[in-house]
Amino acid sequence: MITPALRPATPGDYDAIAAVVDTWWGRPILPSLPRLFLDHFHRTSLIASTGAGELAGFLVGFPSPSAEDEAYIHFVGVSPAARGSGLGRRLYEAFFGIAREHGRQVVKAITSPVNEGSIAFHRRMGFTVHGPHPAYNGPGTTLITFERTLT
Repeated sequence: MITPALRPATPGDYDAIAAVVDTWWGRPILPSLPRLFLDHFHRTSLIASTGAGELAGFLVGFPSPSAEDEAYIHFVGVSPAARGSGLGRRLYEAFFGIAREHGRQVVKAITSPVNEGSIAFHRRMGFTVHGPHPAYNGPGTTLITFERTLT
């Protein structure tokens, strides 16, 4: 596989992400990523694409407007063909740079307790893992939280 190039997202990238995200996850997940995230946070989100323009991955993240030292990674996807290639790490490292440029010192994220791959990935990326947190987003939504201090 050709090493995908990273670039800032645009609002127009939403349709390409929406077209593949449920397939990449193997279940309906698109409702967790409404269009508003790329409409309002595209400048701090990333797209990974091949030379042919094929979507290989993406990261949707933003500096917190309320917690001035924090940034948040809302959603990350890597195509099944690109998994294990280091693309997820590249997306995170690029976002860490964006967070630093915005004066952020901490990056946070969340996942479901059943997403063992995500939990293991975040640990390898240097995040501390907290939880599970019952009712994190209301009744029936137990989640795991991640936090990493940037150096």
